[in-house]
Amino acid sequence: MNRINWPYTTPGIPDHCFSRSQVPLTKEEVRVLTLAKARLGPDMTVYDIGAGTGSLTVEAARMVAPGQVLAVEVNPEACNLIRENVQRFGLDNVRLVAGRAPAALAGLPPPDRVFIGGSGGHLEGILRVCHEVLRPGGIIVLNAITVETLSTAVAFGYQRGYQVEALAANLARLEPAGRYHIWRALNPVYIVQLVKQLRRDE
Repeated sequence: MNRINWPYTTPGIPDHCFSRSQVPLTKEEVRVLTLAKARLGPDMTVYDIGAGTGSLTVEAARMVAPGQVLAVEVNPEACNLIRENVQRFGLDNVRLVAGRAPAALAGLPPPDRVFIGGSGGHLEGILRVCHEVLRPGGIIVLNAITVETLSTAVAFGYQRGYQVEALAANLARLEPAGRYHIWRALNPVYIVQLVKQLRRDE
């Protein structure tokens, strides 16, 4: 396994730097937007739920050190990829939580930030648990590819008094096509930011 010495502090590690298979990978450009919406800082505790290959986990761990990222993933193949990618970047502040959310979240330390990239059909339950443990002022950032997931996340945020923002990202990369170049579209994604409001006595 080749170690990666990525010297930059800005988000957006190229996709080819990560080990991957058929497990979904959050694309570089979507990762940049997702990380920006999370407003990460040093010493935070972060959940990455449905972590997939761990690309977002790796980027977040670099940004919150000496804080920690808890990568929650149920797929054994994905768990192996997360371990491999964490090792590739020499990170020691990532904890892999192998299990299905929301049950796998039990007993974890309260988070300052939560990423939700996959819910396995349990989004409402995951959001309820995260709401209970998320620190006041904390942020949930959810990446959705279906309108139904978007609707669930936005409705939950408004019902629980969060500050709600949503972004529809339609991105394309310039790629060679013989002697020419064409724009190749990435899958559209909705990025939802939910900011938990401080209590009045805080």
